[in-house]
Amino acid sequence: MLTVRTVHAVDPEAAKAYDTEKLRDRFLAEGMFKEGEIRLTYTHYDRMLVGAAVPNGGDLLLDEVKECGTKSVLDRREMAVVNIGDAGSVACGGETYAMDHGDVLYLSKGLGAITFSGMGRFYIASAPAHKVFPARLIKLEEAASVNMGAAETANERTIYQFVHPTVMESCQLVLGYTKFHGGSVWNTMPAHRHDRRMEAYCYFDMDEKTRVFHFMGEPDQTRHLVVKNEEAIFSPPWSIHCGAGTGSYTFIWAMAGDNVDYTDMDFIAMEDLR
Repeated sequence: MLTVRTVHAVDPEAAKAYDTEKLRDRFLAEGMFKEGEIRLTYTHYDRMLVGAAVPNGGDLLLDEVKECGTKSVLDRREMAVVNIGDAGSVACGGETYAMDHGDVLYLSKGLGAITFSGMGRFYIASAPAHKVFPARLIKLEEAASVNMGAAETANERTIYQFVHPTVMESCQLVLGYTKFHGGSVWNTMPAHRHDRRMEAYCYFDMDEKTRVFHFMGEPDQTRHLVVKNEEAIFSPPWSIHCGAGTGSYTFIWAMAGDNVDYTDMDFIAMEDLR
């Protein structure tokens, strides 16, 4: 079963007037990981498509997504799949890829239908593509890693870069995930934004009662969303993004836009936040 929801772009002036319910409706994807289903959100932020497939021991086929306007979802798109569950597999383009927890699979433009199988919980991020690059399964040990932050500021973390220029080529999709060291809860602080591309975040590996307070909005008009396990945020180019958790968590970050330069961001001084 395939369900697709469309989220339109929101300008910063409109967002200033949103209450909590409307903020959650426009910037949060809830209930993505439904057993036996594929649930996607088609966003009007750089046409990013995000969602999840949970085959629950069976098979789920992803082929036509009408919102993309093509016969098959990968006809004019590239995709990254992250397994945040148990062992499973993804078949596409005549190949089958066995995926363990934490593995990332890159699928290129034109590969055709995708079949998700096994007990994996597959997070999906996709963006338009203009060129074909080789499909690739990337294990954690093959990812580039960057250590940032410090225990003293509660933001000591390791950033793992998978679909990233230092690891492999892609058209515009850049993806990885960030893991926090013991006792650290703050991500991406000081906050930043990047006007040239959007970003989506999927929070996972969280206990049932753990929550992340995800901060967004313009620097002088900040808002927050309370996020639980296996939910995703759509972060528009004009918005800051940072967050703090009530316990341990990991988040997948995926970006699409004008370039694939991970460092292309504008930091916001602490004194400018309101």
